[in-house]
Amino acid sequence: MDLTNRPRRLRRTDAIRRLNRETRLSAEALIYPVFVDETLSGVRPIDSLPGQNHYGLDSVCQAIEGCISHGVKHCILFGLPAHKDECGVSAWAEDGVIQQAVRAIKSQYPDFTVITDVCMCEYTSHGHCGILHGSEVDNDETLAYLAKIAVSHAAAGADMVAPSDMMDGHVAVLREALDHHGFQQTAIMAYSAKYASAFYGPFRSAAGSAPSFGDRKGYQMDPHNRKEAIRECALDAQEGADILMVKPALSYLDVIRECADTFAQPLCAYSVSGEYAMIKSAAAAGLVDEERIMCETAVSIFRAGANMLITYYAKELADAIHRGDIG
Repeated sequence: MDLTNRPRRLRRTDAIRRLNRETRLSAEALIYPVFVDETLSGVRPIDSLPGQNHYGLDSVCQAIEGCISHGVKHCILFGLPAHKDECGVSAWAEDGVIQQAVRAIKSQYPDFTVITDVCMCEYTSHGHCGILHGSEVDNDETLAYLAKIAVSHAAAGADMVAPSDMMDGHVAVLREALDHHGFQQTAIMAYSAKYASAFYGPFRSAAGSAPSFGDRKGYQMDPHNRKEAIRECALDAQEGADILMVKPALSYLDVIRECADTFAQPLCAYSVSGEYAMIKSAAAAGLVDEERIMCETAVSIFRAGANMLITYYAKELADAIHRGDIG
């Protein structure tokens, strides 16, 4: 057959296929979630997230050592405090779990990037992401508390704060507070398009952050909406966000693509706990090849337009990239 165009020519060998890859992954773009439990000494496996651990303040640097050994250079910290109350006071305490963890990490690994989650759900007795008036989260009152948390993280040495609460106007308030306290260089990674997703279950178990009543649909986004994500990202960009985010990742690849095409800010995607747990469960049942699925899903997220990825598979993905299995 006389064919001028034969796309298979560029698939003939592994070397040629690699030469023509449109999407290339780097371990530099991976961010590893770390759970720090103030009540724990040592390391404890997380039942809901096989292969992941809770770390005590005396062992949190082990998590960082593990990242570095695999070539991962960035983490995001989530805290499990010893004390919870209606207002989440321990979230901004100078000796809070995250504040202590940041100082411990930075004292040993000053060049390692530490991002901190800024929210109240892990610190409030009711498990919601802000201050309650009755059964409703008061958006505007919550903002002042989020600002205190962000400033306390920056004072401890965090490189970047990541507000995940989905309160309106939070990026502007955090930016103003950080600048006012002399933290102009502390970046904000905004959870811009955070959906009210069913994929968060294992995380809520791991972080002890499930709401004690109701749900978070009143402040997180409706999974049916795409244009609303563009609006949310635009607001965060206008308010001073340095990085935008779409969360979850796999069920929102279309949103990642559109946000990546629309905004100049770097875009992060968060491959959340439910996505990780599904792969782990299917692999444990012998239904899928875990490494290939892990790699393929990560490629899909970067192919959709993400510049960086928060993932529980960060260390394994970095290894796969170094081996040349993906990249």
